[in-house]
Amino acid sequence: MTAEIVPDSQHRGLVARLPQFPRDLALLARFDRPIGWWLLFWPCAWGVLLAGGAARWDLIAWLLLGAIAMRGAGCVYNDLVDADLDRQVARTAARPVASGRVSARAAWAWLLLLCTVGLVVLLQLRWPAQLVALGAILPVAAYPFMKRITWWPQAWLGLVFSWGALVGWVEVRDDYLPVLGLLYAGAIAWVIGYDTIYALQDREDDALVGIRSSARALGARVRGGVTLFYGAALACWALAFWGLRPDPLALLALAPLALHLLWQVATLRPDDGDNALARFRANRSAGLLMALACWVVGNA
Repeated sequence: MTAEIVPDSQHRGLVARLPQFPRDLALLARFDRPIGWWLLFWPCAWGVLLAGGAARWDLIAWLLLGAIAMRGAGCVYNDLVDADLDRQVARTAARPVASGRVSARAAWAWLLLLCTVGLVVLLQLRWPAQLVALGAILPVAAYPFMKRITWWPQAWLGLVFSWGALVGWVEVRDDYLPVLGLLYAGAIAWVIGYDTIYALQDREDDALVGIRSSARALGARVRGGVTLFYGAALACWALAFWGLRPDPLALLALAPLALHLLWQVATLRPDDGDNALARFRANRSAGLLMALACWVVGNA
């Protein structure tokens, strides 16, 4: 099978210019789809900014590098575990490991290299933040198996993709832990919402091969389900802001984000894969709006 750019790929020109084997490695780490590392990075930035670390741009840059590397490592690991399932789903059948273009041995070596970059980032943190970051290893390792044992693998993804909020906060400060807990809980609900939208693309194939997802579990109620999760995220974040700065003006910082999430739900067409992908990708902007809100409330 020849290499191809998958339907939801971005930066086609850059990836397409690479020789085939480096291109396959880039595809394996999803470097052609930066939305994934943006979504992993934003909670890291939220933790730093809400904790009052607006001046820590060096820290934010390191966390961005870590998000790129570890998101790539997670994708490689996921594809190694899911190769048999990926071959049965149209959108994933052409992935490098599933198609056989990259051997398992080469994929493991690539995974090790990406983890080495993550280790370099880890060593830039204080030891309490290092311990928090290392706590993500087991949840990350378990994630690919969740779609086999639960209808809500998106909830487990929420635990994993929101972990950076804990790391960013603990790197800056170690108090106001209830505020951190609410920030983390809101991030989990946000991830469940946007990944449910993402899973809409695969509902038919997932049903054929027995892959479970929140999109399948919600069925015709998927729009209401996403609305519920986005609403829970906003409620948690509002309580977090209030716990840190009990001022009604602090809550106004969430207004642009609330409008954006409302737009996502109002314009979502569950049976249109392109529409679902566009709404999923729009969460890069949602993450930025939340980061700005955290910056205002955490550093006012």
